[in-house]
Amino acid sequence: MLLIRFLLISICILYIIRSLARYLLPVLFESVVNKAQQQHSQQQQRQSRKPEGAIKVDYIPQGKKNTVPDSEGEFVDYEEIK
Repeated sequence: MLLIRFLLISICILYIIRSLARYLLPVLFESVVNKAQQQHSQQQQRQSRKPEGAIKVDYIPQGKKNTVPDSEGEFVDYEEIK
């Protein structure tokens, strides 16, 4: 008797959750999509404020470091032997 009661209550709870999910999940997804669209449009507005052809440089290298000068060596051609 206890097992039958547990199964009936479990089935009812699962049915209620399934019914609620059918109506709540589309609303949740719609709100997430709307928020993403708003963020995307805000980013486009920020980017469109720059004048046409403007270039923004975030990093300017301070010269070449740890490079081998041209006088240190030369390229040697090789042939692959099969």
